[in-house]
Amino acid sequence: MQQPHRVVITGLGAITPLGNTVKEFWDGLAAGKSGAANITRFDASKFKTRFACEVKGFDPLQYMDKNEVRRNDLFSQYAIAASEQALADSGILAFSDLNKDKVGVIWASGNGGLLTLQENISEFALGDGTPRFNPFLVPKMIVDIASGIISIRNGLRGPNFTTVSACASSNTALIDAFNYIRWGKAVAFVTGGSEAAINETGVGGFGAMKALSTRNESPETASRPYDTDRDGFVIGEGAGALILESLEHATMRGAKIYAEIVGGGMSADAYHLTATHPEGEGAALGMRAALEDAEIGPEAIDYINTHGTSTGVGDPSELRGIVSVFGEHTSKMNISSTKSMTGHALGGAGAIEALAGIMAIQKQLVPPTINIQNLDPGLPQGLNLTVGKAQSRKVDYVMSNTFGFGGHNATVILKRFS
Repeated sequence: MQQPHRVVITGLGAITPLGNTVKEFWDGLAAGKSGAANITRFDASKFKTRFACEVKGFDPLQYMDKNEVRRNDLFSQYAIAASEQALADSGILAFSDLNKDKVGVIWASGNGGLLTLQENISEFALGDGTPRFNPFLVPKMIVDIASGIISIRNGLRGPNFTTVSACASSNTALIDAFNYIRWGKAVAFVTGGSEAAINETGVGGFGAMKALSTRNESPETASRPYDTDRDGFVIGEGAGALILESLEHATMRGAKIYAEIVGGGMSADAYHLTATHPEGEGAALGMRAALEDAEIGPEAIDYINTHGTSTGVGDPSELRGIVSVFGEHTSKMNISSTKSMTGHALGGAGAIEALAGIMAIQKQLVPPTINIQNLDPGLPQGLNLTVGKAQSRKVDYVMSNTFGFGGHNATVILKRFS
């Protein structure tokens, strides 16, 4: 039986609330910067939550012409921009012997073209009943369109689809791309995820669930995982893109290598529509599966980028799951939630946080959890939650957790390449 291929990461791209390049994004994380501010996309004055982590200063015309902008929902625009950055960074399209039949796209989103759907329904509802819908409504709205667009723009004819597992969607995409390459079904993938749900429907829907923070007087401190006074997550947006490639293919074309992806684990809570299992049983199953897949023990992990959304139920359940998996090693590794700075990018979160993990390996620096002023005494004891400031340390292995409504859990393990 053929040995599985090693899978490496050769290109990165980022559109985030902290900046619209990987460097800007990482610099913001390392500095402990908050991306939260009052909402500018729509009049949120009558909403209980009036702030979010918006992408700022994004110019789609840097990546597409005016007609393409009109044809694409914002979530697809973010996907195009981040993927173009990653492809350029990797240099893979300049490889003269590239077989585009063996290069695929697996892109994630939890909601797809939510703004497009909202606008078209609103126009119809407020009209005279005559069905005047935008002919681009369906291709702008459908959740799989971003993967198709990336493929079309670059002539990539390998496997092409979208993963949807709510806020675990991006990690699910990374795991699928990882598996296709190591099984020899493709030589490379553009993968990642994007979300653009900061609109009336997104903010109103999550607000109605009482999932969002209402700390309107201080948006920049509202995302506070593990703090006693946390009151919900801060909705974010953006995109993260990665080029995954077999080691043989990357070596053949002399590519630079950022890191290696060595394991992925998925599980289900089978517990509740929106709440995680209180003891983190599903999360623990996913983490154990990822460790087994990577063929490493818990003691190998140096840093966990947690799902850590800043909710009263989710934060402690994940940490209990971590303790159950890592035991005594829990206090020896760093733990942080970069959502304290970026907010929660929903289906795009896993890809953005994979970038954080890769850069932590590159820089040997763990980004902090900000806004912890009063640590919740109900959390497990003895955790290194990397509070307030980034911490330098050896970072060879990073675990990144994502969990989604419906009980979906997906965990990815990244490794320093050697």
